[in-house]
Amino acid sequence: MLVNLKKILSEAKKGGYAVGAFNCPNFESLRAIIDAAEEMHAPVILNHAQIHEELIPIEVIGPLMVKYAKEAHVPVCVNLDHGTTFDMCMKALRVGFTSVMYDASGEPYKKNIDQTKEMVRICHAVDVSVEAELGHIFVSENGVGEAPKKIETACNSDVSSMYTDPDLARDFVEKTGIDALAIAFGTAHGIYTVKPVLDLDRITAIKKKIDIPFVMHGGSGLSEKEFRTAIQNGIVKINYYTYMTMEGAKAVKSRIAEKNDGEPIFFHDLSLCATKAMKENVKEAIRIFSMK
Repeated sequence: MLVNLKKILSEAKKGGYAVGAFNCPNFESLRAIIDAAEEMHAPVILNHAQIHEELIPIEVIGPLMVKYAKEAHVPVCVNLDHGTTFDMCMKALRVGFTSVMYDASGEPYKKNIDQTKEMVRICHAVDVSVEAELGHIFVSENGVGEAPKKIETACNSDVSSMYTDPDLARDFVEKTGIDALAIAFGTAHGIYTVKPVLDLDRITAIKKKIDIPFVMHGGSGLSEKEFRTAIQNGIVKINYYTYMTMEGAKAVKSRIAEKNDGEPIFFHDLSLCATKAMKENVKEAIRIFSMK
């Protein structure tokens, strides 16, 4: 059942749980996510990240994501993740996505407001939800975007200036009209090179200022307790990808290692075992996010 982000998160907010948003840059991950959600009888968000355009363009994977969402027996939102350009966001709308995460967080504050407000105006006209970001969420996957040393330095120093300011968040939400806000409180995208310094109380502080669904980016690698505390404090959407795809790769590596020398290896077998491994990882994430 295809729904927009506002619908799926309003239910989560009322129910006191979070919905997992999983990236699917290939058919294997798409199948794994939908199969996991249906087995768990849980809503789910399918993400296509703009940075994954090099892996597979939205024009190719997008229609498949929308098709699987429409045919699913659970609510499914199809979301553009970290769309940084107007053109990319318009591609998502044309394909049939029901949510756009428009990321102008790297722009000056006033420009972020103006650009996000315009994106909200366009998307709301066609019943598409908009998520935006305020603050600084680290990027750590294999040192891409920010070197591990830079992250380690930040994690061991005062990084409060990089976290989302509660008063600024209220101003931003009131001026843009967004449906969900990705907030920075110490998480990082990708593989953690050091233990992150999380300010989970900041979620509560922001919640006291504005009543809007909050999003955690960089959800992989946290403990179950940290996830549950974040959800209790107000997080209702959690982006999760890195450790899911690592589980798929681990399964493939194991399957190859099991083969005797000279024994044939077929790609379709590797594809299937990766899909199964990712599905189990997504199911575990859904279990934690559902607060059961």
